[in-house]
Amino acid sequence: MYDCLAMNLELFEPEAKDNLLPCDGEVKDFGLILDHEQSQKYLFYFLQHLAWQHDEVYLHGQYYQTERKVVWYGDDHYQYHYSGMAKQAHVWNPALFRLKQHIEQLTGYTYNSCLANLYENGTQGVGWHSDDEPSLESPERNVVIASLSFGATRKFSFKHKWKAEKVDLSLQSGQLILMRGRTQRYWKHMLAKSTRVVEPRVNLTFRYFYPTESQ
Repeated sequence: MYDCLAMNLELFEPEAKDNLLPCDGEVKDFGLILDHEQSQKYLFYFLQHLAWQHDEVYLHGQYYQTERKVVWYGDDHYQYHYSGMAKQAHVWNPALFRLKQHIEQLTGYTYNSCLANLYENGTQGVGWHSDDEPSLESPERNVVIASLSFGATRKFSFKHKWKAEKVDLSLQSGQLILMRGRTQRYWKHMLAKSTRVVEPRVNLTFRYFYPTESQ
């Protein structure tokens, strides 16, 4: 199905930046941490070998099944709760685990889980939200998420929860950003839809999950 993906070469590579946000949070852009050939190999592999399933959520008391697909991997069979649903973690895929170790070296943080998202084309996206679940907060009440993109370039945006501040960027294949500090408390983020995008995008979000005693 995905064997005929077109090459997605950009005229300009993203420049590394220490912080994309003007205030109240930190989003570090590492730029491209993988070259085009490496990114394409990972993309094809993840499309074929991760245990993708449609996401399920409860919003305003109503059950929905999303068009995008997700899968969660981790150090143990954790249960991650969000949007009124419980997600069960799979044991690490070997290629995913190698990438985790690489990203840990680059960012200086440790991760014990990865929530992967598959957007099969530009008609699939995700609305404004924050990843502020208590299970993701450190004792210092900060959330650290490393987000690595593969496939189609997509518009990704941040919006401050109380100020008139908004930041847009185009995430390319092989590009890594790191959300940390107070970002999840003060900012929402979203992936915009676009009918012009016909190729898939895989997004890996590496996190440190703090299991509760019941988990």
